[in-house]
Amino acid sequence: MRPSVASTYDKLDCEAFKSLFSDELTNLSNLFDNAGYELRMAGGVVRDLLMGIYPHDIDFASTATPSQMKEMFERHNVRILHKRGEEHGTITVRMNDTTNFEITTLRIDSNCDGRRAKVEYTTDWEKDAFRRDLTINSLFLGLDGTIYDYTGGVDDIQNRRIRFVGKAEGRIREDYLRILRYFRFFGRIGEPAKGHDAGTLAAIIANREGMDTLSGERIWAELKRIIGGRNGASVLRTMLVECGLGKHIGLPNVTEDALNEFCRVFEASVDDSETSRADSMTLLSTLFGTDSDLLEFHRRNKISNNEKALVQFILRYRKAAAKNKDDKCFFFRLVTDQWHLYGSPDMEINKFHAIELLKYINSYNLIDAVQEWTIPKLPINGVDLMKAGVERGVKLKYMLQHMYILWRDSGYSLTLDELLTHIGDDIVIPDKKIPVF
Repeated sequence: MRPSVASTYDKLDCEAFKSLFSDELTNLSNLFDNAGYELRMAGGVVRDLLMGIYPHDIDFASTATPSQMKEMFERHNVRILHKRGEEHGTITVRMNDTTNFEITTLRIDSNCDGRRAKVEYTTDWEKDAFRRDLTINSLFLGLDGTIYDYTGGVDDIQNRRIRFVGKAEGRIREDYLRILRYFRFFGRIGEPAKGHDAGTLAAIIANREGMDTLSGERIWAELKRIIGGRNGASVLRTMLVECGLGKHIGLPNVTEDALNEFCRVFEASVDDSETSRADSMTLLSTLFGTDSDLLEFHRRNKISNNEKALVQFILRYRKAAAKNKDDKCFFFRLVTDQWHLYGSPDMEINKFHAIELLKYINSYNLIDAVQEWTIPKLPINGVDLMKAGVERGVKLKYMLQHMYILWRDSGYSLTLDELLTHIGDDIVIPDKKIPVF
């Protein structure tokens, strides 16, 4: 039942809330008060404070329109940033040249086409609350600590329940990305043991084809948060098995074995320490059987080159790594191989890839050794080889790789003079690069 007025609660008085009030925020509040506009914290910051989580981002909502805010800020010589946000009703300012604040005018979304909405401004807080997607994200917090709840979001937070504002099917059709946002917040706040609301899942299944209209960038931004979330394993299974979303998000060929592999890597990496958590791409790589699966995912979601490179590395070496999971020297070799055999000179990235591979195979005991390893320098280079009579060209390239392999297999101990004794070795120039183990 839709409440006609906001539910009332005791004012928020926790230390996390109080600590948000810097001089800059106080100055911002005074500007709005003196101009006769109302300013409240909105959405995620309220949700996090009610859950006892210190918020990293603070969004504000106001009855002032963008033009009214601009006039007010310009009159008081407050710097305005990112003017492109105005079309969505958002003004970003920098107070005292130290702190940025983002304020959005109360609005109603109309003419929704399943992707983006046309924006109309309002001064009605309840209407703004009801245009938001989930009840837990529809809360406002006055700067005096007053909680404004028009949708039952406080009760849903207390019961770890994820619920659409209004009828799920209608809200999904306004923006099909809300399907993924539902799963993201279920993974973050919900309780898998309690299960999902059957009506909500039915609405998702009925509207899943609409996800084909979404851009890959929007899908990937949500999906990476889902798979790395608190309940990522159970949520992913619900999405792919119960709801059949795989083909709409670039994952049409995920098998039961792959889901079990995801669960294994996910559960092994769950820890309070950020450094022990597997990267979202490491988790994602469990779902791919071949490079073709990765390329299909990339075509749909436009992941970055760095993200794709990590997955390709894991797919290439995961079987060999599993056979050598207790051999730190194997992983040292992988780090230097990426430079000398595969042309990746950034050793920090090479180490990162090796460490993520260790997380994939659950060899956390070797991570510190790889991270702290001082990478030795190859004592020979192309100039040395040319001075010794090797002609510039393809042979020089592969002779240098041959020298690297000899040096690597010696435990990085051979000297320049010792390597030069192998200048007459016969070398095979391969048609393509093949990993050497």
